Amino acid sequence: MSAALSLTEQLIARRSVTPDDGGCQDLIAKRLAPLGFECETLAFGPDAFRVTNLWAVRRGRPGSKLLVFAGHTDVVPTGPLTQWTSDPFVPTHREGKLYGRGAADMKTSIAAFVVAAEEFVAQHGERCGSIALLITSDEEGPSVDGTVKVCEALKARGEKLDYCIVGEPTSVNTLGDMIKNGRRGSLSGKLTVKGVQGHIAYPQLAKNPIHLAAPALAELAAIEWDRGNEYFPPTSWQMSNIHGGTGASNVIPGELVIDFNFRFSTEQTVDTLKARVNAVLDKHGLDYSIAWALSGEPFITPRGALVESLDAAIRSETGVTTELSTTGGTSDGRFISKICEQVVEFGPLNESIHKIDEHVRVADIEPLKNIYRKTLEGLLL
Repeated sequence: MSAALSLTEQLIARRSVTPDDGGCQDLIAKRLAPLGFECETLAFGPDAFRVTNLWAVRRGRPGSKLLVFAGHTDVVPTGPLTQWTSDPFVPTHREGKLYGRGAADMKTSIAAFVVAAEEFVAQHGERCGSIALLITSDEEGPSVDGTVKVCEALKARGEKLDYCIVGEPTSVNTLGDMIKNGRRGSLSGKLTVKGVQGHIAYPQLAKNPIHLAAPALAELAAIEWDRGNEYFPPTSWQMSNIHGGTGASNVIPGELVIDFNFRFSTEQTVDTLKARVNAVLDKHGLDYSIAWALSGEPFITPRGALVESLDAAIRSETGVTTELSTTGGTSDGRFISKICEQVVEFGPLNESIHKIDEHVRVADIEPLKNIYRKTLEGLLL
């Protein structure tokens, strides 16, 4: 059994449902310490929901670049155990696949990080640049005491990160066919439109917020916010929930509540989006309020040293031509990009993430580790 496969199995066997780390970070630290990594646990949050984060760094030759592997040990809940073919925390092999919660998202990537670093240091020793691992147990949860807090701490120390690879499962059909070199921003709003409640038979004595809001909502839904750019699709505005009424069929409601979300490109800013929404609502004369929530701003890593080295490593190991993409939801890359100019995401196939019977192809584990190691060689030698 390969070292990367063995470590993947050990990680899967630890019940690390978010925000619990399940001992994964301790296992990783014990593997890295003999290589000269300084391993530090950074814990944040209230005692009952304490989040542990591992920052492990090995300093290379003076003045060398620092490449960071970033990932998360926490996994989403299993869902109904009766629907799993095998125990989600007992790594199980069937038909060339390794099953278990976190197999794809993202314990395989973390194991490949560690073994790639072991092989790289063993071969190149003091001639290489600096390597670090940033591992959190708060990525699948609220993400308030994990990577974002570690990045704040590193920034306060003056730590300089040159490159970062986040081990998110980005491959679609075959290992290496997609690198995420950025992500769209996510801005949510809860819009409350106020009216006057009354009897439905006497509309002249009431003020129906559903009727009042409908033209404004139609206008917002029809807006072309932008046309995107080289790296991003056009900004999207979507309503996810609408609630109005008391449940009775003869009552005009006193208010209407709409949940909506922007997935936005670098063509927009938070302020420009807010201003445009307000302008539409004001134009229609609505009595309203909006509670805004920003999940993350967009970030992009154009083609450069990191993208080119990872691309070359993928082609060398698999022969696959990779695609750059910014699709999908948010990731911890949005926090790391605040302190690191070059951030990408790359990992195994994402076809089974968060699903019953989550799995990874066993044949992909060794090539994934080799891609990470070859990227280290391309950037740090």
